[in-house]
Amino acid sequence: GCGAGAVQTFPTLDAARAALKALLPDGNGWRASGTWSLPQVLNHAAQSVEYSLNGFPEPRSALFQHTVGHAAFALFDGRGRMSHGLDEPIPGAPALDAPGALEPAVARLLKALQDFEAHAGTLAPHFAYGTLDKAQYTRAHLMHLANHWTLVTKT
Repeated sequence: GCGAGAVQTFPTLDAARAALKALLPDGNGWRASGTWSLPQVLNHAAQSVEYSLNGFPEPRSALFQHTVGHAAFALFDGRGRMSHGLDEPIPGAPALDAPGALEPAVARLLKALQDFEAHAGTLAPHFAYGTLDKAQYTRAHLMHLANHWTLVTKT
C-alpha cells in the first residue's frame, strides 16, 4: 500500500525534544553547516510550529495548496522525510536574528513543541500544504526539523 513511512531521524516529538535537550549545556560544541547558524535553524523550526497554531503570515493560494502543496506533502509523508531549501525563510516571517544564542533558541523550540502538543483546537492551514490534521502536522514538523538537522554537527 501507500502508507506513510516512518519519520526518519525524529520518529516522535519525544525524540525531537531529546535531541534538542542534548544540545545543552555543551552548546558550543554544536553547529549547523549551512547558511544559517544553529540558533537560526532552531528559531526557524520554532516559527513553523508557532505558525501552525497561530497562522502563517503569507499563505500560498488555495489552488497551490490543493495541488502542488498537497502532492508535496503526500510525497514527503509517504517516504517519511522531506527535502526543501534549507536557507529559505517561511514566507512573510520576520528575519532570523543573526547569529543568536543557542540556549534561547532551544527553549523557544521546546516551548513551541509543547504548545503544539497541548493544543486541542483547530490548527492553522500550512502555508504550502494547506489543511493538515494534528497527526499530519506532527509528521510535518518532525520531518521539517529532521531535514534541517542533516546540517547539524558536533565539532
